[in-house]
Amino acid sequence: MDQAEGDLAHTRSDLRRGFYDWACFSAQQAAGKAVKAVLYRMGLEVWGHSVADLLEALAERYEVPDALREAALELDKAYIPTRYPDALPGRVAPTTVHPPGSPTLGHPCRCDPSVLSGSSIQPFGGMS
Repeated sequence: MDQAEGDLAHTRSDLRRGFYDWACFSAQQAAGKAVKAVLYRMGLEVWGHSVADLLEALAERYEVPDALREAALELDKAYIPTRYPDALPGRVAPTTVHPPGSPTLGHPCRCDPSVLSGSSIQPFGGMS
């Protein structure tokens, strides 16, 4: 969970500095690591990078709120296209989709990073 919290701090730093493409990617990474921490704590071995898929594994044992599932789907959209210019239509650089000074995160990541706070993830599996 410590690594997930560190990635979340990185996300917030990127948001403040206007690196919206990297903020989206960092948010996706933070979420994935947070869910993996819970699953590992439960004694499960998991693979993959899709936050939505990881939450499905968690949902086999706990009820996962719909808002968290929806946020995971939004974050997963940021895994590839925020890093590679050939992953977006028209082969545009991610920094042009997330221009400096943007007041909000744009496509492909519209998720508020606060959903990734420890209070959203830690109640699962007795994490504290």
